[in-house]
Amino acid sequence: MTAMMRQLTWNEMTDAEKAWVHQRGTAADSADELRPAIRALVDDVRQRGDAALLDALARFDHVDIAADGIAVSTQEFDDALATIDAGVHDAIRQMIANIRAFNLALLERRQGWTAEIAPGHTVGEKVGPVSDAALFCPSGKASYPSVLAQIATPAVVAGVANISVIVPPLPDGSGRVDDAVLVVAHELGLDRVFRVNGPAGVAAAAFGTDTIPAHSMIIGPGSPPVALAQLEVRAYGVDTVVLGPTESLVLADASADPILLAADLLNEAEHGTDSTVILVTSFQAVIDAVSIEVERQARALPAERRLAAQSALGVNGGAILTDSMEQSVEVANWFAAEHCQLAVANPWQVADTIEHAGELLLGQHTPFSVGNFTLGGPAALPTGGFANRAGGITVEKFCKAGAIGHLTANALSAVAKSTIALSDHEGFDAHGNAIRIRQNLGRDG
Repeated sequence: MTAMMRQLTWNEMTDAEKAWVHQRGTAADSADELRPAIRALVDDVRQRGDAALLDALARFDHVDIAADGIAVSTQEFDDALATIDAGVHDAIRQMIANIRAFNLALLERRQGWTAEIAPGHTVGEKVGPVSDAALFCPSGKASYPSVLAQIATPAVVAGVANISVIVPPLPDGSGRVDDAVLVVAHELGLDRVFRVNGPAGVAAAAFGTDTIPAHSMIIGPGSPPVALAQLEVRAYGVDTVVLGPTESLVLADASADPILLAADLLNEAEHGTDSTVILVTSFQAVIDAVSIEVERQARALPAERRLAAQSALGVNGGAILTDSMEQSVEVANWFAAEHCQLAVANPWQVADTIEHAGELLLGQHTPFSVGNFTLGGPAALPTGGFANRAGGITVEKFCKAGAIGHLTANALSAVAKSTIALSDHEGFDAHGNAIRIRQNLGRDG
């Protein structure tokens, strides 16, 4: 019988095995096959608007509605608020409160500023919200109100004036949008929620239709078709952030509890067959104990979640044995995981050595599930290795900074010679003349 968690040794892995893990296994599959169909769908929405949206809902989501059903109604919001489980509603409020607190603290640190870098020579930035944003909340395999909270709360904190929510209906064919998603939107004061097929909804948010306004920014994770649609609309000047399947890495030492390690690995591995989950440790005994525990705990999962875990831990990821903590850190930085948990005796010390991770969860009292829901930090994070050059979706993504400059007459005089020299070198006569004319008029200080 094949073990659920694959075991690898870093010093013995081939280049091909390392490449497979680094590209997140099956996450790289099928994009070329899907791209032509997604391009055609995006173009159809661009040309036919609402009619194409209704056709896509019927074809891919098996939902037949009229055009006036694309926008979620006030009655649907009221029904969601009336029927939502009280415990879930309280959890949503706590989740939003913690995310809001994180982003408010971040916003305080991202304010406008000025600095005098030479006498009379002032530079700085004016910081403000972007003009608009469409937020995509996935609903293909299940419903994810936490995703909407994670990407919408920062937008609201930033002060974005025009926000729309794009969400596919529940996968049961009812055409309904999940009550919890609507409650999240209500708690954040968002009333523009549109019921659409995923890739078609991305196109609608980019180009606009009779029902859905056009947006300059689209953010939100989704299936490979949704990600491809986001890539397609970039060609039309729309700012998108493409977030791929979940990926996680746990770095452990001998102090880690194998029962908790297994629970946290399965926490991430159950997301889907395209997820990648890795345990990195220099202790073979830890791998052996965790492997047994993963098998035991997985037996209690529904069949669909077990299948996802087998792929995430047995095909795409697995346990990697290193020869030292230093090499474990090297592997963690090489992988640049979306989510990284440090299950070690001194997590704060090890955290100083991790340069590339979308988030760091320090210690075994900080499981992935808390990071996904109630920690407050971003859970919409860079995937596919992009954590080595990007961060998660926070209030900063919804802010823009305009540069500020001011020169006194004397400060202008101090940079005039250099400005003319560079203008002449690059062949811009009028640039140089803007300085020379001031000099001739005696207005350069």
